Amino acid sequence: MTYRVLVTDTVTLSALGPLLGDDGFEVISVNDSASDEFLVELAVADALIVRSVTSVTREMLALAPNLKAVGRAGVGVDNLDMAAATEKGVAVFNAPGGNTIAAAELTMALLISVARKVPAADASVRSGRWNRSDFRGVELRGKTLGLIGAGRIGSEVAIRCMAFDMNVIAYDPYLSPTRAEGLGIEMVGFDDVIQRSDFLSVHVPLNEETRGILGHGALRQMKKSAFVVNSSRGGVVDEEALARALHDGTIAGAALDVYDREPLPADSPLRGAPNLVLTPHIGASTVEAQQGVASDVAHKIMLLLETGNRADALNALELDQIT
Repeated sequence: MTYRVLVTDTVTLSALGPLLGDDGFEVISVNDSASDEFLVELAVADALIVRSVTSVTREMLALAPNLKAVGRAGVGVDNLDMAAATEKGVAVFNAPGGNTIAAAELTMALLISVARKVPAADASVRSGRWNRSDFRGVELRGKTLGLIGAGRIGSEVAIRCMAFDMNVIAYDPYLSPTRAEGLGIEMVGFDDVIQRSDFLSVHVPLNEETRGILGHGALRQMKKSAFVVNSSRGGVVDEEALARALHDGTIAGAALDVYDREPLPADSPLRGAPNLVLTPHIGASTVEAQQGVASDVAHKIMLLLETGNRADALNALELDQIT
């Protein structure tokens, strides 16, 4: 039997080695999930691999009678309808570790960029100016990094910030005291991490508990000299509240890689906000990360389809997300 695996969202095909080198699998790549070609292939697909562009909805699942598995080549499954997949008996999983370092390194880039006003300085020089006094920044050394979420990515950010001689505190109800002590992180409550941070970095999934966790109330508690960085999920930061806080000088600056709506709408209040660095959701956009998540998902799909048993796949791979 040959299994048909449909791939979309520009997943790195060369990294799907386990599937490409096996005669039992046929890989079909259609980058536009809104196209007729995609819908034709979906109707006969045994598995689907996506990144973050394609939303796997209840309606899409209804068009795939043979579908047994959906793999998200990245962290999180918020673009997948988990309830509908469960009802249909479709296994859903991700590749949570493949882009950890890429996301952590981008967070560091955002921290430094907003602290030292790098994008604005670059734009100034390119326009022919040389106004050095406009770009006086702050150092990371000696400052307090606050983490909301200290899982895989948050922990890697903490390690890197400690190398910059930063003090690290974290609010994470799921972080064990033993793990925090091993990392050198001081565990604190939510209000403490908000009030004490010079740089506040968010690393949580988007759910009912975290949506809008950084809103007007939280931002008003922060130091006027503080900076906010979000490279986790859009919707965790209230974008209207953040824009207002930047305009009012409630905080000193911010840097975002993720947004409540993507692409960022033309009328977003963020576009006119001062002291704000914006990047287009590139946390996982490294060669190494894309190879890693694609290979991880390919291996999981291969094992699940070959065994025909989701429980076996779960036990063998210790999957982070499966229905």
